[in-house]
Amino acid sequence: MPMQIDVLIFGGGGAGLWLLDELHRQGYSTCLLESHALGTGQTIASQGIIHGGLKYTLSNLIDPGAKAIANMPLLWRECLAGKSQPNLSQTQLRTESCHLWRTGSAKSRFGMTGARMVLRVKPQDIALAQWPSVLQGLDGSVYRLDEQVIQTDSFLQALADAHQDRLLKINPKEGLAFQTSKLGHVEQVTLAHEDQTLTLRPRKIVFAAGQGNAALRQSVGLDPALMQTRPLHMVMVRGLPKEAILNGHCTDFSQTRVTITTDHDSQGRVVWQVGGQISEDGINMEPTELIHHAKAEIQAVIPNVDLSDTQWATFRVNRAEAHTRAGRRPEGVTLFEDGNVITAWPTKLALVPQLAADLLHRLDIEPAEGGGDGMGTIARNWPRPQVALPPWETATSWITVP
Repeated sequence: MPMQIDVLIFGGGGAGLWLLDELHRQGYSTCLLESHALGTGQTIASQGIIHGGLKYTLSNLIDPGAKAIANMPLLWRECLAGKSQPNLSQTQLRTESCHLWRTGSAKSRFGMTGARMVLRVKPQDIALAQWPSVLQGLDGSVYRLDEQVIQTDSFLQALADAHQDRLLKINPKEGLAFQTSKLGHVEQVTLAHEDQTLTLRPRKIVFAAGQGNAALRQSVGLDPALMQTRPLHMVMVRGLPKEAILNGHCTDFSQTRVTITTDHDSQGRVVWQVGGQISEDGINMEPTELIHHAKAEIQAVIPNVDLSDTQWATFRVNRAEAHTRAGRRPEGVTLFEDGNVITAWPTKLALVPQLAADLLHRLDIEPAEGGGDGMGTIARNWPRPQVALPPWETATSWITVP
């Protein structure tokens, strides 16, 4: 017999998992379908900085995107401390605050001035003795920005652990079928795994699968062109000195010239994930070319770092979001409604809570009588998606740069 369900979510990244938690706590019967590992794509590739609009304020001091994201660091901080829902206290923090630094150039000084004027969470001057060791000797200034930096895999795991019974892994090519009654209205969804079949009759469907939203929309007869992608080409460095712990941005006029976050790989090596303008500069570069460019940029903004025994790799990721004129970044969360289907993009990891709040506000159904759900009983033997590995654990082409 088909199983009635209030809301069926597609996509197990940060947006889908946060929404799943919110809906369940509000009494809706819900479950989440994921075709890969949880967080595959944008979430696991994120540098994990819960920022309040730094990059937006640098490019335009009245950017609406900066206003949309300004309150997010404080909201996340409450959840990460276990004081608000969802309880993310099991999430590992890379640091409680990150650093901003500028070089001695006039452009860099101007960018920092703009950030200090507009950001809700203000950069704070810190004494030289409090500078990260790798920035000691810098010809410039260093500030503290009270924005936490999370390990994205542990964030995903914290939400997944709370909802194992509501997570199902699917095969979208052979084990997924939609039955629609009219454009944009899905009557039922049939899942297949080996000799099992599960039919769900959702009142609402949410596509929160990032780049996968285009194919999902097409599967139910909706226009996939409502989505755009903006590519990034990220750099990773491993084997740095153990004291080379750095999380933050170097500002340069209207851009974050370099954004660096630090973690440790499974062998205990210090790993830097490098983004910012470098990741956009590298879109049309081959990996080796980008690595040489990134090394030169890092040495320019962190002149005292020891890169002699390091290895380098790159990976590409697409930022999926709602289509805008001229391909510009959307100002904030985007939701499209078609029949009983809602397509959602948060634009940034930090905006995931706002997406859940906006969607709940727009949801025009009340929880079915009885609330909760029975997915754990009905789909007990169904495969569950695991959390994706960080990109430095899956990269295979590491090179040494002289």
